[in-house]
Amino acid sequence: MAESSGTSRSAGGGESTRGSTGAPPAAGRPAVEETEVLIVGGGPVGLALALDLTHRGVDFVLVEAGDGPVTHPRVSTVGPRAMEAFRRWGVADAIRGAGWPSDHTLDIAWVTAVGGYELHRLRLGTAGERPPPSYTPEPESICPQHWLAPLLTAHLGVRPAGPVRLGTRLVALAPKPDRVSAALVDGAGMRTTMHARYLVGCDGASSPVRKACGIAAPERHRTRTLRNILFRSPGLGAALGPRAALVHFVTEPGGLRYPLRSMDGRELYRLTCPAGPAGAERVVRRAIAPDVPVEVLSDTTWHLTHRVASVYRDGRVFLAGDAAHTLSPSGGFGLATGVGDAADLGWKLAAELAGWAGSGLLDTYESERRPVAVGSLEESHRNLRRTVDRRLSAALCDATEDGERARAELAREIAESDPLREFHAPDLHFAHRYASTAIVVEEEGTGSAADEDDGASGRDGADGPVWNRTTLPGVRAPHAWLGPGRSTLDLYGGEFVLLRFDAGGGIGAGTSGRTGAAEVSPDGLVRAFADRRVPLRVRHCHDPRVARRYERPLVLVRPDGHVAWRGVVPPADPLRIADLVRGAGG
Repeated sequence: MAESSGTSRSAGGGESTRGSTGAPPAAGRPAVEETEVLIVGGGPVGLALALDLTHRGVDFVLVEAGDGPVTHPRVSTVGPRAMEAFRRWGVADAIRGAGWPSDHTLDIAWVTAVGGYELHRLRLGTAGERPPPSYTPEPESICPQHWLAPLLTAHLGVRPAGPVRLGTRLVALAPKPDRVSAALVDGAGMRTTMHARYLVGCDGASSPVRKACGIAAPERHRTRTLRNILFRSPGLGAALGPRAALVHFVTEPGGLRYPLRSMDGRELYRLTCPAGPAGAERVVRRAIAPDVPVEVLSDTTWHLTHRVASVYRDGRVFLAGDAAHTLSPSGGFGLATGVGDAADLGWKLAAELAGWAGSGLLDTYESERRPVAVGSLEESHRNLRRTVDRRLSAALCDATEDGERARAELAREIAESDPLREFHAPDLHFAHRYASTAIVVEEEGTGSAADEDDGASGRDGADGPVWNRTTLPGVRAPHAWLGPGRSTLDLYGGEFVLLRFDAGGGIGAGTSGRTGAAEVSPDGLVRAFADRRVPLRVRHCHDPRVARRYERPLVLVRPDGHVAWRGVVPPADPLRIADLVRGAGG
């Protein structure tokens, strides 16, 4: 961002005169405060970044224009990789216990109307009965935004008890060589000038921060104008009985072909449909067959966009979540991608503020996270097209032989289109591999059998998906149970962790020869990290099962749980490794 000495950029993208930033509070003058990081936006991603910074002891302020309650929830499911981050931040159990009934079905059903003809059903059990997956300690959780946001906000604390400031808007920001000055206004009209070392825009798809920085977010696919109707129907679940589902895809030739989703497992529902002039209750009545009471609570029009910001950083200003990328909700990758942004950026900001980051570390935020956003956008768009491109017979809803044939044909088409992928695609959450200057590239010929597909496929083996049994640099470090309720993932999150395994036991495949215990001493790396003031903890694991999954006697894991380096023997130049992983070697 260009330096400015006399004007500030308004949060709407224009220019405005900057208020005083040097004098103490006085009549007509703003209060002046300082913080290390200013987070703009208190949605799930801004709150996730706040949790990560809290975890790392970083001073920050989060400002949110709203007053806290979410009246029209959008986010509903928290994906497994995001749940792993929430586990690290100490709130996963609270999310899982927020209120979703453990005995409510998680099925997905395609229907001509809810309670009408059923075309296809994915039977996914309930949260209480489904077996835990082998690849994570934290399966996905149903926690809609009107539960999630207040839960996270309360965990952080609202001013004066905590760093969250509700009812507070960013109206202008001014970049300077050593800080960003932000003009804030609260609900009472009180102005504050906040000086922050860094500012992160988590302020949504229309992001005033992104616009103030002049960062483009070009459209990748056609924008669709849709409508969300939130309604209460206490009798609908009982009327449906065994035909109930978590999500009903209402599919009928009149234009409805989007989901109707249970929001609380009891009486709250959200219908997505094309925008139009018809009354909300009339549209809901079209979507549900049972004659049950309906109370419309809200009716909003929104734009489904597919955008990724051209850059994620402008000087001391960063973008995260929807401010950096917007994608179709088909597949549930939006929140997962945003929480991943927070987990990546948080430790890098902490490293910079602590003084041990290299000059290139903050730049790796974009090089690591932007490709994930692009991949998630394209996958979610494929899911969307699978839904909207289906050709529907005019006889689909008819109680005739033509109607029966139309429904049977559509049922076959849905079944053959791999519909489960939209609702269960763990490789999209876990299999991405970072490639940046902070990841140590392996030399040719040092891979193992599990590496052959680059760790990016979801193919399962006897020991689970390949991406959970490889430590290729850049991947998320594998989960394995160390004991009851204790995962390898619980080792990571504070500092770099060097995992040291006993040599032999099948590890080190694809390399020449075996090594003895003395040859894998971590002392050189420990001294190198201490010399660069990079926090490092060495953990010795004797479990051969975990050792096989981690593939090498030495595996270095970053504070965000991604592998930075691995080796059969200690590196010949440990200072080079320490510099590379702290962003000083690119």
